[in-house]
Amino acid sequence: MIISTPAIKYIVEAKIEVDGIVDRNDIIGAIFGQTEGLFSSEFDLRELQKAGRIGRIEVSTTTHGDKTSGKITVPSALDKYATALIAAMIENVDRVGPYPAKIKVEKIEDVRAEKRKKIIERARAILYEWEKSKIPEDDELLRELEESIVKARVIEYGPDKLVAGPDAESSDELIIVEGRADVINLLKHGYRNVVAVEGVKIPKSIQTLAAKKKKVIAFLDGDRGGDMILNELIRMDVKIDYVARAPYGKEVEELTGREIMDALQRATPMQEILKSLKVKPKTTVEEEIELPSEIREYAKEVEGKLLAILLDNELRELAKIPVSELAQKLEEHKDEVKYVVFDGIITQRLVDILSDTGKDVYLIGVRVGDVVNPSPKIHMLLLSRL
Repeated sequence: MIISTPAIKYIVEAKIEVDGIVDRNDIIGAIFGQTEGLFSSEFDLRELQKAGRIGRIEVSTTTHGDKTSGKITVPSALDKYATALIAAMIENVDRVGPYPAKIKVEKIEDVRAEKRKKIIERARAILYEWEKSKIPEDDELLRELEESIVKARVIEYGPDKLVAGPDAESSDELIIVEGRADVINLLKHGYRNVVAVEGVKIPKSIQTLAAKKKKVIAFLDGDRGGDMILNELIRMDVKIDYVARAPYGKEVEELTGREIMDALQRATPMQEILKSLKVKPKTTVEEEIELPSEIREYAKEVEGKLLAILLDNELRELAKIPVSELAQKLEEHKDEVKYVVFDGIITQRLVDILSDTGKDVYLIGVRVGDVVNPSPKIHMLLLSRL
């Protein structure tokens, strides 16, 4: 018959210091000798070892001059109360041979806790590998199928090849979003009349497309990026009727169907946005004016560079200056200037400076600001519409 040995539960670790030169056998002998008979026979170390309730007592020693120090390790299969009693008994040993000694228990390690920890860590690893290799469930397969179908409906619009839904051109209404992921998310929830600007710089295809629609909604992220796109749409004078925003800190691409619907229903009229930003609606921009073809080249030269170019009637360059110096330079050249092409806002001050000349002058800028007193001789146009 095979008798099973109880599993080790705890490891008692103690340090020993002896005021003399001794070896490990001396220390083990002192432990057995000085703990014998302290309690009943069931706590006798020799009997416990014979029964397998206490494992082999290990001792390691080093000498320093005329002193010995070392480490004592006692494996225990007893419960925690009996193990603590054994530890206290060993700590009670105060001599090894003729020399004074001191034993101090440093810790009692729960072997089972360490085993549990390793088992749990291994279980996590097994679960991770299992999850990676398992066949997708039906709902995941359906989701992947749905996404592949949605992506197949994405088209490219215009010369800029913008990411868009299949109804972006044909629908009377248009939703302008920031990027490809936004288009795909809206398509997934049934919105097919959507197009992405794909960057802060607004492509001309967006301006052209928006100008054809009865209703245009800019649907932007609820973060700083959304603010930047909105400012650029305003700066480029894109036709926007309403502005919808994702909840603060969220992006359009991560919204649920309900969140998309709520955001679009709460869209703010562009007139209110402009009012809050203290920007006047552009009601004085002239559409049907034929300009010399060279003006378009000058427009490209100043765009995005905060520059201004003053030209006379023969398209001779009178000055090329930063926009910040434009008003001052116009005062100097107002009798000669015919065209002012600049990367800035057409303001009442600029109109007033040129109105005194009594001749036709063309102000061509990014947008029209707060011009409450327009002049019939000052023609205001936008760079984006050349």
